Amino acid sequence: MISPQSLSEADRRLVARWAADCAERVLAIFESEAPADDRPRDAIARTRAFARGELDAAGEITRRFVAGRAATAATVPAAVAAARAAAQAAGVAHMGAHALGAATYAARAAGLADSDQAAATADETRWQIAHMSDAVRAALKKLPPLGEDSAGPLGPGLLASGDLASNIRMIQDELARD
Repeated sequence: MISPQSLSEADRRLVARWAADCAERVLAIFESEAPADDRPRDAIARTRAFARGELDAAGEITRRFVAGRAATAATVPAAVAAARAAAQAAGVAHMGAHALGAATYAARAAGLADSDQAAATADETRWQIAHMSDAVRAALKKLPPLGEDSAGPLGPGLLASGDLASNIRMIQDELARD
């Protein structure tokens, strides 16, 4: 049985562009710490290529962990979160729910990089919501609420607790208002 967190390939291609936009907004945070490490930038570019239909899901599934390894090379928490945002964006080719992972890690990175963490995180999440197309909103609304399905990134795990969970819930609450 396919997880409801997967989404159809057409929906994954839609949400991939938005996930790449979210991750790209905080890419400079990672690159300021590791300017020679192009793994997150490459992951975002590949996510965009997947969204355009230039890359297939099978090929990207095998590459989705590359940007995540860049996070282990970073030491500044905001840079780690920015690399994880890119890695989550790359994971959308495999499972659509990773789009919310990209958004929440980007919001975390923005918050950690700012002296007013709460305001910066909320501002980033509001930007993400405002920059969803109607098609992206419709696709993301197909995902189960955080914590209700264990077969994917929205199940129990890193995204289901703390600030990451709060950011995802803010997005899902907004989508539920539509």
